[in-house]
Amino acid sequence: MLDQGAPPIQNLRQDKDGTPVVRVENLRVSFQTRGGEVLGVEDVSFAINPGETVCIVGESGSGKSVSSLSLMRLVEFGGGQIAGGHIFFDRTRDGELDIAEADQGLMRKIRGNEIGMIFQEPMTALNPVFTIGRQLTEGLRLHMGLDRKAAQARAIELLREVRIPEAARRMTQYPHELSGGMRQRVVIAMALACKPRLLIADEPTTALDVTIQAEILALMDRLKRETGTAVMFITHDMAVVAQMADRVVVMFRGKKVEEGPVADIFSNPQHDYTKALLAAVPKLGEMTGTDLPEPMRLLGYDPSDVVPIPGTPDPLLEVRNLTTRFAVKRGLLRRTVAQVHAVEDISFKINKGQTLSLVGESGCGKSTAGRSLLRLVEPMSGEVRLDGIDVMALSPTGLRKARLDMQMIFQDPFASLNPQMMLRDQVAEPMRNFATARGKALEDRVAMLFDRVELPRGFMRRYPHELSGGQRQRVAIARALALNPKLIVADEAVSALDVSVQAQVLNLMMELQADLGLSFLFISHDMAVVERVSHRVGVMYLGRIVEIGSRRAVFEDPRHPYTQALLKAVPIADPTRRKIDRDLHFKPIPSPIHDMGYVAVPSVYEQVGEDHQVLVTESGY
Repeated sequence: MLDQGAPPIQNLRQDKDGTPVVRVENLRVSFQTRGGEVLGVEDVSFAINPGETVCIVGESGSGKSVSSLSLMRLVEFGGGQIAGGHIFFDRTRDGELDIAEADQGLMRKIRGNEIGMIFQEPMTALNPVFTIGRQLTEGLRLHMGLDRKAAQARAIELLREVRIPEAARRMTQYPHELSGGMRQRVVIAMALACKPRLLIADEPTTALDVTIQAEILALMDRLKRETGTAVMFITHDMAVVAQMADRVVVMFRGKKVEEGPVADIFSNPQHDYTKALLAAVPKLGEMTGTDLPEPMRLLGYDPSDVVPIPGTPDPLLEVRNLTTRFAVKRGLLRRTVAQVHAVEDISFKINKGQTLSLVGESGCGKSTAGRSLLRLVEPMSGEVRLDGIDVMALSPTGLRKARLDMQMIFQDPFASLNPQMMLRDQVAEPMRNFATARGKALEDRVAMLFDRVELPRGFMRRYPHELSGGQRQRVAIARALALNPKLIVADEAVSALDVSVQAQVLNLMMELQADLGLSFLFISHDMAVVERVSHRVGVMYLGRIVEIGSRRAVFEDPRHPYTQALLKAVPIADPTRRKIDRDLHFKPIPSPIHDMGYVAVPSVYEQVGEDHQVLVTESGY
């Protein structure tokens, strides 16, 4: 995303006296637990210069986020304390400040003004009881002294910069009224509002699709170059690291294990952990010339072990003209004044033992499409047939029985698991509800499912908070498998996982597909992952499928302008192949909200290959 005038990767701009914006020296952060002191970070040192991006990478629990929270002195509010070391922050006029020793009154002035932070989870970073407008203008009025009118104008401008459609209308909305991707863009706008000297970005693009991610990364990069802002970028996405980093710090179990220029880390990693991390990264284009999905290439991968997953030519799921809309209600009487056209006239099929992936931007309707199949969201019209059964015509009792054959894995396993139930009870619950097993048979099946998803049987007596994100997602997969379903809808099931854990979970899903003949509807915004796991791919835009076909046809011969833009925007895990600004030509996203009198035109497709269709109806792109 660096433009032609950007400095070379190693050309780090510094102040006239060469002072870094922040220097972390021998940082040690501890947490007090019932079992005694636990070290979150131990003896970590690094510096960030003006106009430089330093990426901190590592898996969950490596100390990445603890380091960032220490720089903001927020770690104390999470039960931690800075037990040793120094964090020197250059405040220019006021000289260097040791943040580790600063009082909280001074830190309140620095946070948001001199140091901005983009948090990973936007729903916890935004206050649910205040409008987007109030939360955006608060910092502008507090730190920049703007009056109400000027703050409102600047806030709308910030929302447009992060590519939120209908920015003025969003100012009056609350966080729950926005999609996950939109909420994250609001958080990014808040962090950029006061043009901070240091920007800490903690997994800022995890919830974003590739086109939005590309523009957010370009925006952050432009800010860095224009204002000399130093950026501390925490991520598990190695493609983003290759795109953004000047230098990389690799962390493992609270310690720094490797540091160096981004080109050196990717071309010649020294530490075994760094090598394993890079080996697990899916790279767009790796599957060129192949027709069938293949497991992820982990360290020690042997190409001779790969057994492609062909599936069968027999359809399991057939969807025709599916349409799902949501009412927009306004006024004291809450009258329906408009409709959100979330899913508009989509059709596709999934064969037994195969995977169809739906990709597209947040708000394009892919998650709604997945939920509509299971009637977790009631469609307005259309036909859904699962193994010959008309799902749309089923009574509540018939639908409950049909759900034996179709299950869902949600994006956030912590939200979908009950925090008060032991894991064995959560995996057993579907079998108890449907009376498919009881007594010793039930216990044996739960144990077998834990074995199947490669979790120790000792975990059966644990609770969700005692597991890592990847382990929780394995429990969610075990629960989805409990009833022997024919179809699993995986809604962003691996997007929040570290790259090595993501590779293991994806390999597990493909292994289960090969062994059990499972079919997957795989909803994702990670194009490199989709390329590796899919038999067929459908690209969604504004509620419609704009292109659908075999994975090879869609990836190697994209025909629709939106598919082409989507593939161009994908960051590649190679610092020598960075995107530049002219690669990114995205049109403003039209609103999916239409008045009650609006009549949508049917979806009409052109056959451009044996298994390759492109939408010819006007889709707004």
